[in-house]
Amino acid sequence: MKWGTMRSPADRPDLRVRPRIWIGIAVVVGYVALVSITQHLSGVPYPDLGDNGSTLFRGVGISLILGAIALTVVTTLLGWWRPAIREQHRATSRWPVIAPALMTVLMLLNLIGTDWGAYDLSFFAASLVLLLVGFTEEIATRGLLVTALRSRLGEGWVWFLSSLAFGLMHYVNVLSGQDFGRTSFQVLSAFLFGTVLYILRRITGTLVWAMVLHALWDFAVFATGKGHPASFTGMGGLELLIGAFALIAVWWVIRGSNERLAETPALSSQPR
Repeated sequence: MKWGTMRSPADRPDLRVRPRIWIGIAVVVGYVALVSITQHLSGVPYPDLGDNGSTLFRGVGISLILGAIALTVVTTLLGWWRPAIREQHRATSRWPVIAPALMTVLMLLNLIGTDWGAYDLSFFAASLVLLLVGFTEEIATRGLLVTALRSRLGEGWVWFLSSLAFGLMHYVNVLSGQDFGRTSFQVLSAFLFGTVLYILRRITGTLVWAMVLHALWDFAVFATGKGHPASFTGMGGLELLIGAFALIAVWWVIRGSNERLAETPALSSQPR
């Protein structure tokens, strides 16, 4: 496993701003702050988000829309779209894709077992906005933060720190009224899920599929909280087991990888 800081020979003159770790951290912190402040200003407590379409849109939807716009602008200004979305090299070991495949099965079971009759049109429309979380949280953590971390660190640290940041950012839910103990469990689950999504990025060579799985997973989990879902939904124990499996499988994804970005001047400073 490469935990070191060896320089990659890759040349990336297409970047407008040279990747730096502090930039990636600032992006994640800024995104969390924007979402947290927007949700706080909505006046909707976390436990009441799913009451109806109005509370869901005001409490979550608006913050995700603003977050998506902000991250799109930031990524464009940095010129990091390509490294944020695409891998330089796909992982050579493909069998760890079992982890995201199993998560996909659980997600589909949640969707199948959802009590869709409990949804009215406004609530369903508002809940669709939740799909944006796949873009916002992935581009912030496994996109821009990963790009920043790869400017200095080996891939082992890139996986660990990006997944850790993804988990810790969920502590913001405490500020919205969620119980600390429940939030801590959510943070652990998010770290494990982040590992699954990291594996998916490395194996497919793109962040897009991680965005899709993340969006559908969060939507499916939220959907099962409405009405009277089937008994086979909400299998959190299996989710943790898959996450534990991912912690083992990720070693094969990282082993021998070198996704380091060369420390070259930004595009704007290159001679023309």
